Amino acid sequence: MVSPDDNVLAGVITAAHGIKGEVKLKSFTADPEAIASYGPLRTSRGESLVIEKLRAQKDGFIAVLKGVRDRNQAETLKGAELFLKRGQLPEPEDDEVYVHDLIGASVVTVAGEKFGTVIAMPNFGAGDLLEIRRDGVKETVLVPFADAYVPKIDLAKPELTLDLPETYLDEGEPDDP
Repeated sequence: MVSPDDNVLAGVITAAHGIKGEVKLKSFTADPEAIASYGPLRTSRGESLVIEKLRAQKDGFIAVLKGVRDRNQAETLKGAELFLKRGQLPEPEDDEVYVHDLIGASVVTVAGEKFGTVIAMPNFGAGDLLEIRRDGVKETVLVPFADAYVPKIDLAKPELTLDLPETYLDEGEPDDP
C-alpha cells in the first residue's frame, strides 16, 4: 500500500473510454494538463502508470497509458487514484500551499484556542473550503479558504489560524410552521 504521507493525490481514473484501452482521467493538479509531465504515477495498489498521450475533453481528459491496450485492462483501473511522490512536485510559490500539506493540520482561533483539525478541502464550484472536524462535535464545519478567514498558515507545525465572524457558527432560526 502507498503511504499517503509520502504521496500527493494528483488525479483519478473515472472510466474506460473506447475499445483501445484509453481511460477518462480527472486531474487535480494546478495546471490540469501537467499531470502527464510529472513522470510515473502510482495507484494506491502500488501500480506504476505512465501517461503516453493526453487530450482534453469536457470533464477532464482522455489518456493513453503505457501498457494498457484494451478496454478490459482500462476497466480494471476505473476509480484508481493517481499519486505523485511529494518530491516530484515543484516547491509552491510564497503565497501558495499544497492541499496535501493542509490535511491533518491543527486549527486554532486568533485567540489561540484549539478549534479542530482539517480533514478535507472540497470545492463545490465557488472556491476552496476547509472542512474542519471539531473536537467533541459530530458535524464538521466548512470555512472558506480565504485570507479573511485564514490569516495565518504555519506549515512547520502544521497549524492554521482562523478568524471567523462572531456569528459564523450560530445556527439559523427555524422557519415558522
